[in-house]
Amino acid sequence: MRSSSSSSPSLAPSHPRLLPLFSLVLANALTVAAQQPTRHGVANTFEIVGNSGVSAQQMFLGRPGKIYILDKTENNPVQVNGHPAWAVEYDVETNQIRPLDVVTNSFCAGGGVAGDGTWLNLGGNQAVTWGGNTADSQTGGSAPYMDADGGKSIRFLTPCDDQTCNWVDDPTRYMTTRRWYPTLEGLPDGSLFILGGNKWGGFVNDADQNNPTYEFYPSQGEPVGLNILATTLPANLFPFTFLLPSGNIFIQTNWGAEVFDYKNNVEYPFPNIPHAVRTYPASAGNMMLPLTPDNNYQATMLFCGGSDLEPDQWVQDWAIAAYPADSTCVSITPDVSQTWSDDDSIFQGRSMGNMIGLPDLKVLLVNGANTGVAGYGNVSWAIGHSYADNPLRTPLMYDPTAPAGSRWTSNGMPESTVNRMYHSGALLLPDGSVFIAGSNPNPDYIVGTGVTYPWEDRTERFYPWYYDKHRPEPQGLPSKLTYGGPYFNVTLSATDLENSAANIKNTKAVVIRTGFSTHAFNMGQRVLQLRTTYTVAEDGNSAVLHVSQLPSNANIFQPGPAMLFITVNGVPSIAQWITVGSGAIETQPLLADSQLPDSYIPAAQDNSTTGGNTPNAAVHGASGVGAGALVFFAHRAL
Repeated sequence: MRSSSSSSPSLAPSHPRLLPLFSLVLANALTVAAQQPTRHGVANTFEIVGNSGVSAQQMFLGRPGKIYILDKTENNPVQVNGHPAWAVEYDVETNQIRPLDVVTNSFCAGGGVAGDGTWLNLGGNQAVTWGGNTADSQTGGSAPYMDADGGKSIRFLTPCDDQTCNWVDDPTRYMTTRRWYPTLEGLPDGSLFILGGNKWGGFVNDADQNNPTYEFYPSQGEPVGLNILATTLPANLFPFTFLLPSGNIFIQTNWGAEVFDYKNNVEYPFPNIPHAVRTYPASAGNMMLPLTPDNNYQATMLFCGGSDLEPDQWVQDWAIAAYPADSTCVSITPDVSQTWSDDDSIFQGRSMGNMIGLPDLKVLLVNGANTGVAGYGNVSWAIGHSYADNPLRTPLMYDPTAPAGSRWTSNGMPESTVNRMYHSGALLLPDGSVFIAGSNPNPDYIVGTGVTYPWEDRTERFYPWYYDKHRPEPQGLPSKLTYGGPYFNVTLSATDLENSAANIKNTKAVVIRTGFSTHAFNMGQRVLQLRTTYTVAEDGNSAVLHVSQLPSNANIFQPGPAMLFITVNGVPSIAQWITVGSGAIETQPLLADSQLPDSYIPAAQDNSTTGGNTPNAAVHGASGVGAGALVFFAHRAL
């Protein structure tokens, strides 16, 4: 930090030495984030806000005010083109829906967004009739639903603000292989890695219908075999995948784990995950923890809950709904080490819990059940049809920076009035609230007083601790971030800094993609803190936050749409919607990481001893990965 001598320049715009700085601020003021939340939510509460019309088996935030929801083929009350709707566009501001026509069965499809902003909904199940029974016709000719087989489908949507966009289901662009419960992961060029699933469905996978392969969108040819998917039966559907800063992919499924070099088709087996199965149907909460300058943008994955069932226990002839879910948490940083670490437990067992990264760099765990697993069936011991029971309606909050033993808390957390179990999900919204919807552990649309866990279309918002606080109103937020390149400047007023200039030390720039939410897994979710420094005015009435672009490594945060928040003492601004990268599916331009100015705060304004952001934390190496990762993978390649 520069010394705060009396010769330090004033930040008055009239000062001739500062005219270039303020010109740069104005040049970067491409758009201004919305100022304050439009809802009057109360911190640490749930609020039922609307109805989705279809049960939210899958959903994603496609535009700042638009959520796109997909369901399986069933007898939903909302109609479109003469049949029940299985998809809607949900308006975040009005809580109104627009039915969208999906013609193939998207039951348990995967999803993700490409670098050009196109969302894919991929795979699904056969055409069905009442109660999920297989239809006579698989081409859309069987009443009552007239749906078609979705096993090879790729459905495309480019989100819009004007209610003109619709799902496109083009058979000429289908996959060559069937995928039910597949996973999609974004790649550094904006393409998508697609893996796993099975052909015809069922509670768990089996060798006769397993699809132990991967492929790409856009297509790079026929699917390729992947050994980990052949050796981890039966609970290996919706495998967890995470693109690592090294450029490899970490895969965890059933008890197995590995790092996969997809460019050279090489698998590096890792030790089994401890304590419990985390993938479907165990459906543990999971996510990549925030990538920050303090952790050198190294990727650590956290898994919490699930079920400790062994392969021979995934059968349907016993009371699995009463079996206690797991309460352990484990983490791993694959670019650095193969070692699994025990983390703080979540107090009580939970399956089907969603982890949502928040702009204050904490993690919300919401939804789920204390006993049982995901899935449903017509068996005597099921709760109605549900393979889970004892819903958990109180969320937990996780602080990755807290000392071990104190990372999870339920203090101040409210209890929802809605059960959220199988086929429910959650998404972060631009105002920092969390949208929660879905739950239908049944083969079809089922409601009524005699149904323990019915079809559910009520939508909720959870308002975190910061929601009803005055929000920062940063000026100068860009609409696009590049990989490396010149930093940009964001101006903050005294009000933004809570009338204490020293709060600039606790001001952060956070980029979040909330991902494709389905089955307790937000595919593609990522949270990243940008490097920052600051310059505070002599009178403390304003400050400039100097903000880096993304690290010059597209593996750290893949191309596509995202949200940019500025937080002051953890309180976020309303997010600026941004494009990460070039906006195209292509090799992304990588520019040199810029050096930020030294931080400066006048001594008279520095009335705080709190620490701030790590100003110029280096991203080691041209690729932006830490030295430990490079050494580790050099060793593994021998």
